[in-house]
Amino acid sequence: MKLATALYSPILFLLMSLSAGVSHAEELAATPYRPSVSAPAALSAPGWLEVELGGQQLKDAGAKRGSVPYTLKLAFTPDWGIRIGGEANVRARAADGSSASGVGDTTFIAKYRMVSSETSAYGIEAGFKKPTASNQIGSGKSDTLLNFIYSVDDGKWHLDANISPTKLGLVEANQSRWQTGWAAALSRSLDDKWGIVGELSGTRQGGAASTKQFLAALSYASTKRMVFDVGVAKGLTDSTTDKSLFFGVTYLATPVF
Repeated sequence: MKLATALYSPILFLLMSLSAGVSHAEELAATPYRPSVSAPAALSAPGWLEVELGGQQLKDAGAKRGSVPYTLKLAFTPDWGIRIGGEANVRARAADGSSASGVGDTTFIAKYRMVSSETSAYGIEAGFKKPTASNQIGSGKSDTLLNFIYSVDDGKWHLDANISPTKLGLVEANQSRWQTGWAAALSRSLDDKWGIVGELSGTRQGGAASTKQFLAALSYASTKRMVFDVGVAKGLTDSTTDKSLFFGVTYLATPVF
């Protein structure tokens, strides 16, 4: 019950506090990045704060990890923006029974989009991870983050492909300091409310086992500015987290300028 409360309470608070403003600026729409690993080239509505908040439960070989991931996004123009993300609450239990709780690490990202045609665009993200979590939850070291994005939309299907080199602050002996992440998500709208997404993603790092997972999710737009999601992810290799369940919401919250 404590874990469920930690996961649900921030989301319920967000929805209760923000739902009163849903009717305003209804012509604007949210731009969800969650729940997939990959990010789209598109930015959120310029001048508006967009909030993403969710709950996630991971299980792997007797270990469990529950968290409340969040992202705050602000676009200055259709092509330039920033986002801040992390975990507002983490409760982790290792296979040996030891446990830890607290906030997670925090990432700071700057983003630029380059439109190449009416149906496709490129994007680049650059930033860093600040070790705001305890060593029992995070790595305790800063990471340097890059992400190269290609997005295409043919009117029915939407594809986001990402290649994400990361310079890790903490590595073990004989491991490369550079880890390359990759992800490809294919999504489509079923109607004006419902949508689906499927994604393959993974990582490669010299001296470490590669990871790979498959993710499937369902989304529901209660309004143009508020989109809910729920889904599952399954590890496809022994070195990948076995399974995870998640749910969340993306909300175009309030104008900043």
